[in-house]
Amino acid sequence: MVTLIFQAAWRANGSVCQIHTASPTRKSRLNVIARADDTTFGILSSRIHEVWSLAQASIHGDGADGGRPTCNAKSCFETFPFPAGLTPADTAHQRTETLPDGTIIPAGISEQKVPVAPVEYALSAIKNKVIKLVPENGQHASQTLRNHAIAQAAKKLNDLRCNWLNPPEWTHQVPEVIPLGLDQSPYPDRIEPRPGISETDLNALQQRTLTHLYNIRPAWLSMAHQQLDLAVAAAYGWADYNAAMPEQDILRRLLVLNQKTSAK
Repeated sequence: MVTLIFQAAWRANGSVCQIHTASPTRKSRLNVIARADDTTFGILSSRIHEVWSLAQASIHGDGADGGRPTCNAKSCFETFPFPAGLTPADTAHQRTETLPDGTIIPAGISEQKVPVAPVEYALSAIKNKVIKLVPENGQHASQTLRNHAIAQAAKKLNDLRCNWLNPPEWTHQVPEVIPLGLDQSPYPDRIEPRPGISETDLNALQQRTLTHLYNIRPAWLSMAHQQLDLAVAAAYGWADYNAAMPEQDILRRLLVLNQKTSAK
């Protein structure tokens, strides 16, 4: 059963993907992807996916910024070439497994005979027990390792954002009511301001939105995204990827993969 969904909202210069544990209010500018794993969330949150989506997006309005990009599922999502073995078709079964650190990955991902990047590109900034999965001789990461690396970088990004959006010193979780006839609530706990929070802290809490976070883009957020981008790039086999890679180079590589997928 799917317990998590990803909700992608668009801002002036890109998209922000967010995890929800229950169905959010559906709006026309949101795209909802029903998956329960951190790997898919990570791929969709990467710069690689954002560059493709912006290139494929339609533009609505005019204004000073030249209009806003609007994601169309058919042109932006369905055409996006996911890394081999981690496509929506590969994860359509929606079975997952949870790693010891709480990271959720797609279960049953098979190994793919595709070129992969040296493991240091995927794990240069992700230090955890998964590194034990690297073959002793091996300069190459397996499909399983790449799956883990993306998922763990994505979980780290989401945890950091959630802690900023809902600081534990200002907020707490309140259980939802249990509907009649059920033993437990099917809804996630609500996050509410702590009783007795000062007016100053409450005002500050109300300003903590994803839009505001990405507008100020603190160093920790940029670093978390860079770590995620390295892990996703490694899944494509892009050993030369770095944050300075031009968008046109990314698009050219993705287009080649798109054409290969379309030709099958």
